[in-house]
Amino acid sequence: MPAVTGKLAAASLALALVAASASTASAQKKYDTGATDTEIKIGNIMPYSGPASAYGIIGRTEAAYFKKINEEGGINGRKINYISYDDAYSPPKTVEQARKLVESDEVLFIFNSLGTPPNSAIQKYMNSKKVPQLFVATGATKWNDPQNFPWTMGWQPNYQSETQIYAKWLLKNKPDAKIAVLYQNDDYGKDYLKGLKDGLGAKAASMIVIEESYETSEPTIDNHIVKLKSTGADVFMNITTPKFAAQAIKKNAEIGWKPLHFLNNVSASVGSVMKPAGFENGQDIISADYLKDVSDPEWNNDAGMKEFLAFMTKYFPEGDKLDKGTIVGFAVAQTLVQVLKQCGDDLTRANVMKQAANLKDFRTEALLPGIQINTSATDFAPISQLRLEKFKGERWELFGDVISADVGG
Repeated sequence: MPAVTGKLAAASLALALVAASASTASAQKKYDTGATDTEIKIGNIMPYSGPASAYGIIGRTEAAYFKKINEEGGINGRKINYISYDDAYSPPKTVEQARKLVESDEVLFIFNSLGTPPNSAIQKYMNSKKVPQLFVATGATKWNDPQNFPWTMGWQPNYQSETQIYAKWLLKNKPDAKIAVLYQNDDYGKDYLKGLKDGLGAKAASMIVIEESYETSEPTIDNHIVKLKSTGADVFMNITTPKFAAQAIKKNAEIGWKPLHFLNNVSASVGSVMKPAGFENGQDIISADYLKDVSDPEWNNDAGMKEFLAFMTKYFPEGDKLDKGTIVGFAVAQTLVQVLKQCGDDLTRANVMKQAANLKDFRTEALLPGIQINTSATDFAPISQLRLEKFKGERWELFGDVISADVGG
């Protein structure tokens, strides 16, 4: 009997080991379309042409960063295959490119596609296909809606939070302000405008003297600026993308309109906005930021800034370090790498979203001190902190403390 028992025990142990081994192998490696033992296929859509082409540098920076990652051995041994298409900031084109990436290229997910109208056009499609629309490059509030859109997540601080911060500053420091608002006539512009009104509360009706919208198809917004000046407003809320932001700053100087000028964060780039507009024309403009600015000498000896500059020199030497898009691309790519590292060998679409919603006090060193990335199953807004800044000389100077402002979807 003891011998039989021993054989049975040995057989049971062998079976258990085989089962455990199979289970471990199964647990270790799970793939959806777009992932294999050697590759992670990632899709991206950027406006490399059209009215928002200044943002194309974000996609080029990300491509350079993933080249760096691949040269260093990839992520958990897998190389990133980054496929990026141009949509010219045209929603119908975005739909076409998203379908191509998902159905033809068979990417694991779409990462950091840019623009509120373009991403709005593909949000339902991506969610119906259960393909992650991850870290979209837009701060619209709608991306933080895990209950209704569990496959879509933002990354940057949201637009309503930002203009609420400006509103709070105005109520405290200039409560008698007469505000002229210029905004892009789409979801992006309207989101910023809503945040401003919500932040001003009951005083919005009396403080905002004009709300002027423009279309991205317009070659120039000069006539809008002239109209805003004619109202006698002493505060200008500039809710525009880079091309139009630079036009507005130049036109203000040309017609001698000198209001207290607030410029939305998405156009607070030294390289693509302030420099083309003329540094002398941008003095004392107020904005808000969450990333370190290359032009600020405060970061000259900062380890994170040195890391960014070394990356740019080696992998993207032709890229403009002063263009805010480069440090945005660098920081969001680093965040994605963290998510993929957390995925381990479970590279299913569901696990990509699960890990993206499980970032705890994560920091890319491109972030300003005191700002951290946090997400959860009920919070799809990774960054919700900002600091105010004022343009002086040829750079932005930070002032005040880090301000938190969460607005749900």
